[in-house]
Amino acid sequence: MTSLAQTQAADGTVQLATVRERHLKAPITLAAVTALLALLLALVPRTGTTSFRLGDQSQSFELPIVELPTAATSWVVLGILVVLVVAAFLRAWSYRKASLLLVAAFGVLAVFDFLVWAGAGGLVPVTSLLFGAVSLSVPLVFGALGGVIGERAGVVNVAIEGQLLLGAFSAALLSSITGNPFVGLIGAMVGGVLVASVLAAFAIKYLVEQVIVGVVLNVLVTGLTGFLYGALLAPNEAELNTPERFSRIKIPVLSDIPIIGPVLFNQTFIVYLMFITVAVVAWGLYRTKWGLRLRAVGEHPQAADTVGIKVNPTRFWNVLLAGAIAGIGGAYFTLVSVPQFGKDMTAGLGFIALAAVIFGRWDPIRATLAALLFGFATNLQNLLSILKTPVPSEFMLMLPYVVTLLAVAGFAGQIRGPAASGKPYIKS
Repeated sequence: MTSLAQTQAADGTVQLATVRERHLKAPITLAAVTALLALLLALVPRTGTTSFRLGDQSQSFELPIVELPTAATSWVVLGILVVLVVAAFLRAWSYRKASLLLVAAFGVLAVFDFLVWAGAGGLVPVTSLLFGAVSLSVPLVFGALGGVIGERAGVVNVAIEGQLLLGAFSAALLSSITGNPFVGLIGAMVGGVLVASVLAAFAIKYLVEQVIVGVVLNVLVTGLTGFLYGALLAPNEAELNTPERFSRIKIPVLSDIPIIGPVLFNQTFIVYLMFITVAVVAWGLYRTKWGLRLRAVGEHPQAADTVGIKVNPTRFWNVLLAGAIAGIGGAYFTLVSVPQFGKDMTAGLGFIALAAVIFGRWDPIRATLAALLFGFATNLQNLLSILKTPVPSEFMLMLPYVVTLLAVAGFAGQIRGPAASGKPYIKS
């Protein structure tokens, strides 16, 4: 990275000089992770064999189970990680950033090394681990997409938690009444829009502080759904809280691809809808008139106004769109994951989705990857509990949040959001 600095010559004239910076944050983070892994292998050595199951019961053929010597494999992979760390420092020394490929390779190998150590004497189901990671990430992805659209339009969407929760409640109620999961899905989108409409009205029309409105909405929706659950759903569980769920749709041929086939192509309708939504939002945000106007009102609303874009209506309708997308994430809880609605069942995932928006630098693809990272860390925590590793249970509960913080602190770097995000626009 290069920057310009002013210097004053002997004759008093001001000159611009190029200053080159070494990017050491990523190499230092990689070195710290490698050191922690080395300490783990040295202080808590594990022997025996680690088995990896690559196949899945849904596939038409069976893949062999791969068995690796735990100690030898762990130290060999650690050696490769050291080489990657040295490569990252060499790139930093030559004023180059650590490449995305290098960081990705390091991450995959570090996780693999940890799994080899953790799975000593046990079986690591690779496909199930990845399938669970995708499943746990679905509400986060939809919530993050809603957050990206809202903030790109200039409105901080802190109410993602409330949109997920009301979406889950509406989906469970309407799907139970009609026996149709698609009706429940539409109801979830309406629930998300209702929360978003209140946020948009107070933030855009009445110029109330957006973060405060979002927090209040989360508390309001939590109390409202808790009350309705106790007064309406719990006494009439058979009629109002037994939603019809989406079943898996297996795509022929594609679902038989080793490892990733069952993960990506033996999923429910909502997961396939997630794939489409991510692609459409990512394409539309940068390639369409809608995306150009959306980014314009979030970056420079005055300039957008001068070329005829109606700033506040554009913000309002896009916040509603963001609420509808987040509501779909809420539907996943009751129409796929859990067969009924429960109080506070979103468990703060809306705030994790908001963190994914920031970590993903307000970009749909990056935010999706950030959500998938958290989902993987959460499912890894569950796997470690099953494998009965010597890792303390308290640390395993912290694992998803530790991974998220490490990723944000170590790789996100200096982040700048949309310039007008959180700032109301008053037409002069």
